[in-house]
Amino acid sequence: MNVDAYLARLNVARPSATSTEMLRRLQRAHLRAIPFENLSIMRGEPIPLDEASLFDKIVTRRRGGFCYELNGLFAALLRALGYRVTLLSARVANDGGDFSPEFDHLALRVDLATPWLVDVGFGDAFLEPLPLVAGEVVRQGRKVFRVDAPGPDWILHEGANEATLVPVYRFEMRPRELSEFEARCAYHRTSPESHFHQGALCTRTTPNGRVTLSGYRLIETIDGRRSETAIADSEIPGVLARVFGIELPPGR
Repeated sequence: MNVDAYLARLNVARPSATSTEMLRRLQRAHLRAIPFENLSIMRGEPIPLDEASLFDKIVTRRRGGFCYELNGLFAALLRALGYRVTLLSARVANDGGDFSPEFDHLALRVDLATPWLVDVGFGDAFLEPLPLVAGEVVRQGRKVFRVDAPGPDWILHEGANEATLVPVYRFEMRPRELSEFEARCAYHRTSPESHFHQGALCTRTTPNGRVTLSGYRLIETIDGRRSETAIADSEIPGVLARVFGIELPPGR
């Protein structure tokens, strides 16, 4: 891996050592520089999960991706920088109070003096790593987060405050390999039942909030204030280039 090229993509200088503070900086920078997006799915493109293909897409071609791609490549970067990283299988909470199948989401555990939950592939989630300390409540911006360990699985919760915390996803600590996520990745890429087929999505953080292209709407949140702008089909390539730095080749 070309670590310097990846760090340049994040606008981060190469660190001299591993640290919790640098891990925080890297996650924040990743969320700001590299969008969470499903454009390959909507365009019918293949999504290989090997490191070389992920690097080419995300760093060289300056695209984004979804959890398997973003966290898969971020794990490789962190390891190259000297961090001890474990890939975790997560199951996403649904409206019925249940959780999606195994391998539906890829999250990361990074071990320093404290183990940390790291995630650059879950859309509008936590901005910095969360300590893997059961019951500890962490506030980040306008949200609070808590991880619990009621059994062998851990559960991530989020809310506006402690009274409104709801499950986001559950995960186990068993180490996984990226290849184990390929079948579920293929499901999301090809199945019309996957929520990733419900319309184009591209989102990243900004210094004061978040900007999202959802279907034909450009949604901007600045200091908690939300605005929406209707986007015509012909305007989408320009919005992707101007707002997200993504230039798609002609085609599908």
